[in-house]
Amino acid sequence: MRRELPGSTLAFEDTFPQGAETLMAALFAGGDLMLSQVSHISGLEPYVIQNWVARGFLPPPVSKKYSRRQLSRILIVHMLKGVLPLESIVSLLSYVNGHLDDVSDDTVDDSRLYIWLIQCICAPAGGEEEALRRCLEEYQEPFPGAARRLEQVLRIMTTAYAAAELKKKAQAMIDGLDAK
Repeated sequence: MRRELPGSTLAFEDTFPQGAETLMAALFAGGDLMLSQVSHISGLEPYVIQNWVARGFLPPPVSKKYSRRQLSRILIVHMLKGVLPLESIVSLLSYVNGHLDDVSDDTVDDSRLYIWLIQCICAPAGGEEEALRRCLEEYQEPFPGAARRLEQVLRIMTTAYAAAELKKKAQAMIDGLDAK
């Protein structure tokens, strides 16, 4: 089934086990991305992304280019902001990765976190726990308790994504009331 890559304007094939990973790898095949490319992929205005950098939600671009890790953080924040206040998103990401403008204290790379989130979101009905278990099996804990934090964050993010999808569905239903 084709669906939007969460937090982006891009579609991917979620029946292919590594569909999102393949798409993300292809985006960075030529190197890091310029702000205009990140803006196009995320659907966010460039000033929003620059504002998030200025506010310390992600590290600044290097030579005006954004890494896969930075794009993943942008897509995560964009996906979650439809149902959670920005302050809650920052708290959530800080809980698992410390200072958001400094990757040296991260317990998980944002690009890996994003792919795991997609795997949990795209799991077949009833398979979310199995998807989460597989992600956590792969994770190398940098300190005791890091895996528990990661599990909590993935559960919250997956729930927030489901809430955002339900919100869209409810709005579409409301919009359909006038059409009848």
